[in-house]
Amino acid sequence: MSCNNAYCPALFVTAPSSDSGKTTLVAAMARYWRNQGKKVRVFKTGPDFIDPIFHEFASGSPAHQLDLGMMGETICRQHLFHAALEADLILIEGVMGMFDGANSSADLAAKFGIPLLAVIPAAKMAQTFGAIAYGLAHYQDNVHLFGVIANYVGSSGHAAMLEDSLPDGIEFCGAMPRDSSLALPERHLGLVQASEIEGIDEWLDRAAKALGDSCVLPLPEPVSFAAPDSDSAIFLSSASRLAPVSQPLRGHSIAVAKDAAFSFIYRDNITLLESLGVGIKYFSPIHDERLPTADSLYLPGGYPELHLKALSENISMCTSIKQHIQSGKPTLAECGGMLYLLEQLTTKERDTAQLVGAIPGLAAMQEKLQGLGMLSADVFGHTMTGHCFHYSTSDIPLPPVSVASQPGKTRMQEPVYLQGNTLASYVHWYLPSSPELVCKLFLGQLDSEDGVSI
Repeated sequence: MSCNNAYCPALFVTAPSSDSGKTTLVAAMARYWRNQGKKVRVFKTGPDFIDPIFHEFASGSPAHQLDLGMMGETICRQHLFHAALEADLILIEGVMGMFDGANSSADLAAKFGIPLLAVIPAAKMAQTFGAIAYGLAHYQDNVHLFGVIANYVGSSGHAAMLEDSLPDGIEFCGAMPRDSSLALPERHLGLVQASEIEGIDEWLDRAAKALGDSCVLPLPEPVSFAAPDSDSAIFLSSASRLAPVSQPLRGHSIAVAKDAAFSFIYRDNITLLESLGVGIKYFSPIHDERLPTADSLYLPGGYPELHLKALSENISMCTSIKQHIQSGKPTLAECGGMLYLLEQLTTKERDTAQLVGAIPGLAAMQEKLQGLGMLSADVFGHTMTGHCFHYSTSDIPLPPVSVASQPGKTRMQEPVYLQGNTLASYVHWYLPSSPELVCKLFLGQLDSEDGVSI
C-alpha cells in the first residue's frame, strides 16, 4: 500500500428500484462476512438515517452515508479511504434504482471504480429478469455490473429459469427465497428502526445463513481508494480524525436529543462538532426530566408523532427546553425537532397535544408525503446542504430568513426560520457542508458579520 492509496475489497449493491430488498441483503452480507471473522465497513448511498443503523448492528462498525450531492466528492473520498485502511471488506448499499437521481448509485460507483452487484426482485418474473440485468449493465458505459442476485424466488426451478435468462458476461450470484420472516417491518418514513426490533441479532444471523445457503459469496477483488486532498479535508471518518486548523467551539457543550423520538442525525454531524471542539451531551426528551447543562441545544428529526403522549406529558422537559431557548441560548431544530418546539402537533388519527411552545405555530401529520428532496439554503451568506422527508404540514407565523430549495426546481422549497438564536426548518442539515455557519450558529452569531476561523 502506498501512502496515497489504500486497497480493500469493495462491493456496491444496487437494484432496479426501491423495495427490491437491498437493505436486507446488505445487512445479511455484512453479518455473513463478520461471522467469517472479517471486519466489514458499510455505507449507505443518499441521506438515509434508518438503513445505516441496520448495517451497524450487522457489521459491528459505524456506518455512514455517501452522497456526492450532499457531501461532495472530498468527504466521500475521505470515508472510503479510511474505511479501506482498517477493513477487510467495504459494502455500499445503493439508493432507489441504480440510475435514479442527479447523483445516482451508478455515478457514485463509477466515481470510485467500485463493481456493482444488482438485487433484482423476481417474484413475478421469468425471462424478463435477463433483460433487466442486461439493461442495468449496459445503460451507462462507465459502470461495471458484474453480477446479480435474484430476490423473492419461489423455487429451485424458478431460480434456474432466471439464471438461464442472463446474457453472457453477467454472473448469477444466487437466489434468495421468498420468505416473509426475512422481511423488515416498515412505517411511513421507511423501515422500523433497528433498535425497536426485538431479536435483531437473531434475525441478522438467520438472514446471513439464508444468504450463505442460497448465494455464492467470494470476497470481491480489492479496489484502490485514493487519499483525499488534505488541504480540503474537514475531518476524517475513523477514530483518528483530522481536526480543523483551529477549534472555535473548544469548551462549548451541546445537548443533543437522542431517543426513539429523535434519532435522525448524520454521524458526520457529530464528528464535525467534536472536531470543532464541542462536548456532546446526549439526552432523552421522552425519559429525562430536564436538559443537561449545556451551552447549546440540537434537536434532530425523528418520530415525535409516534411518541406524542410521552413528549407532551414530560412537562418538566418541555419547560426546561423552553427556558433554554427563551434565555437566548443557541438551538438547531430539524424536522421532527422543529415540530417538537411548536405549540401543538396533531397526529393522523387527529389526536392533538401541546408541546414546547418555544416557536409559534401548529403542525399536523398527513396521509401523503409533503416534502422530499435534497436542498440547499443561503443562511446569512453561508450555503448549507441537507435533505427533507416529511409527512406533516405546519403553520408557522414567522418570516423565513432563507428558503431551502433545489437548483433549477421551484416545486420543492422549505422555509428556514430564525427565532432569537433558534434556527428551525424541515431540513435535516448536513453540517460539514458549512462548518463556518455551524460555528456561528452555536456561538449565537448567525446575524453577525464577524468571521469564524477554522
